[in-house]
Amino acid sequence: MSIKKAYNSWSKIYDTNVNKTRDLDKEVTIKTLSEYTFDRVLELGSGTGKNTEYLLQQSIDITCLDFSEEMMAIAREKVKNPIVKFVKTDLNKEWEVSNDFFDLVTCSLTLEHIQDLDTIFKQAYKKLKHQGKFFICELHPIKQYLGSKARYETDDGIQELEVYTHHTTDYIDSAKKQGFKLLELKEWFDADLENKIPRLISFVFQKG
Repeated sequence: MSIKKAYNSWSKIYDTNVNKTRDLDKEVTIKTLSEYTFDRVLELGSGTGKNTEYLLQQSIDITCLDFSEEMMAIAREKVKNPIVKFVKTDLNKEWEVSNDFFDLVTCSLTLEHIQDLDTIFKQAYKKLKHQGKFFICELHPIKQYLGSKARYETDDGIQELEVYTHHTTDYIDSAKKQGFKLLELKEWFDADLENKIPRLISFVFQKG
């Protein structure tokens, strides 16, 4: 099953099934971005809008990019606000949004499905204003090394999605290649498993 078809199928239960990675990502997004100010946001892989609801609290313009029609349909119902635009987009291709426009680009639990990180960082750099921020939160490489990947339960069993392993240095090197400065790198643990294996890793990069 293609990644697109898998997420269309997953959309029906994405917000309601047990998912520690999804829940921790939402917590990480709020904790991290509450330290920054931003007006115009570009959200990559916005899915069902789980983080869009928080971003609305301080934004005046949000553009959400995703390639799953079913995920975006749920987000549209959940986030009914005229400042939010949903644009069906394959992130591996050109993003049809303005350059030098956004204060913040966010990307959560998406890049494990992207093979070429350079394409993402290159476009994010183009879309951001000078000193704009690029926030990333992804499954920690250690979890990937141990076999963890995006998956969900169906009536026919566990559905696993195609993923790519990105090392911590892959993110940093790709960002540096495009001209980003690393502002912040953090590892995030499940509340009941602190000091063991981190579940997520997050970065904040700055343009210029």
